[in-house]
Amino acid sequence: MTKKTRTIKVDYLARVEGEGALYIKIKDDVVQDVKLKIFEPPRFFEAFLQGRDFREAPDITARICGICPVAYQMSAIHAMENALGIQLEGPLREIRRLMYCGEWIESHVLHIYMLHAPDFLGYEDAVRMAKDHKEIVERGLQLKKIGNEIVSLVGGREIHPINARVGGFYKVFAKTEFDGLKERLKWARDAALETVRWTAQLPFPEFEQDYEFVALRHPEEYPFNEGRLVSNRGLDIAVADYENHFVEEHVEHSNALHSVLKERDSYFVGPMARYNLNFERLSPLAQEAALESGLGRECNNPFKSIVVRSVEVLYACDEALRILESYEKPDRPHIDLEPRESVGYSCTEAPRGILYHRYSIDAQGRILNARIVPPTSQNQKTIENDLWKFVPKFLDLPEEKLTWQCEQAIRNYDPCISCATHFLKLDLERV
Repeated sequence: MTKKTRTIKVDYLARVEGEGALYIKIKDDVVQDVKLKIFEPPRFFEAFLQGRDFREAPDITARICGICPVAYQMSAIHAMENALGIQLEGPLREIRRLMYCGEWIESHVLHIYMLHAPDFLGYEDAVRMAKDHKEIVERGLQLKKIGNEIVSLVGGREIHPINARVGGFYKVFAKTEFDGLKERLKWARDAALETVRWTAQLPFPEFEQDYEFVALRHPEEYPFNEGRLVSNRGLDIAVADYENHFVEEHVEHSNALHSVLKERDSYFVGPMARYNLNFERLSPLAQEAALESGLGRECNNPFKSIVVRSVEVLYACDEALRILESYEKPDRPHIDLEPRESVGYSCTEAPRGILYHRYSIDAQGRILNARIVPPTSQNQKTIENDLWKFVPKFLDLPEEKLTWQCEQAIRNYDPCISCATHFLKLDLERV
């Protein structure tokens, strides 16, 4: 048998939020190197925040991401409120959960129907998939639209919402203003249940892995904005202790830092982490659907993350309806706050996983420094670890099919820099 070296090189990821590439080297049927390269230039948002008023942080950080601006906004708001020693309760807190429901619905549904399902069904993209599965794609588009409607109504607009603020909202709503939304959410809940059943029937490769999952855990709720940081290997800390346990490392092949646990290296955040650590806090409907789909109370196959996301969509619809049924207009839209010299911490559950913010402000409320750790940098090392273990199972595949499988393995995580469909170019070298 002749020895050979194969190099899989994917130069660009098409239609993505950010710029990245994939490099895999195989020698004598052994994987020698795996690099998920992120070469998007630094965006300097943390530097932009320095010197700005603490009230500006939510609107500035929302611009970091067009898909999950609510997560960035809420992390900034909660961090500032933590710095000022307040915590909202009642209807204002509930409206924030409603807004997060909207973001989870629109983001998860975009990934499930438009970006991930074509991989399982053998289509190059959702447009081609729609030719054979028109009703399925239309269901996804309508479901996503309802998520956008929630964000638009509560946040003031669909992208980069403007209604949320430190201390509450600029505007709050009468109960009757949600009447039309409630009726559409009832349809959405049924559609989300069908989504769980549909995704559960997709063909999944056998790829069970032993991960350290990290997510927020709240004593009573499936987590959005609050809770302690926990893992399935004993981590249980307050959010303020995040930087005592997690560190970001520079790697030569990427402009994005790799975040690792100081004690144990790589870890996994996002829907699968939330599901594994908080199953009992899902609504009864979501729990029942998950078990009927065959997921069980734990899931360790990243390819089944599409089913887990579907369960979270169902939960978000159910939770949104619960909030709207019990909602009463608050007496005032926000609490007036006075700045003080302090440090504030927050971690919220973006669709893709925990999003950490830390701010120092002075007595006048000016931001002295900021720290933001997004979910993608936290998952990047785990994605590479998956490829190290996944590629050897498919070495006999033709180059095109092997590339497809590698792309699908990355898309399991719905990373912000590569959440769209396909890579543009593949170069394969044989020696």
